[in-house]
Amino acid sequence: MTANDLDRGHAVAPVSASPVGFQSELDLDHSPATDLSAAWDDRVRRSLTLLPDRVRRGVEWLRVPSRRWLRLVAGCLLILGGCLSILPVLGLWMLPLGFALLGEDFPPLKPRLERVALWCERQWSRVRSR
Repeated sequence: MTANDLDRGHAVAPVSASPVGFQSELDLDHSPATDLSAAWDDRVRRSLTLLPDRVRRGVEWLRVPSRRWLRLVAGCLLILGGCLSILPVLGLWMLPLGFALLGEDFPPLKPRLERVALWCERQWSRVRSR
């Protein structure tokens, strides 16, 4: 919960922790899509803290708003590389990274990314519980 949420009088309710240990706060005054967008932004922010310093600095550098065109090109190239995953070095790992980069510039993509991330977490916890 941020100070801005308190100033505006928004009710903020915590969501149960996900299997991988992520927990987000969703603002109840917004639509579900906005909630998922905010949850995605929280997920990205928390995930950045888990990266090694050099990688984290590179991702933060790329997320600067003035680097939009570079982000768009990198995201499209990563998605293209993911589609060519039958070739050496390229792989399916490139697809989610490319979509995550594009999500920075296309807000309607964020709720979908958060839904996919939640689905992956549920599947992962189901597999681990077997």
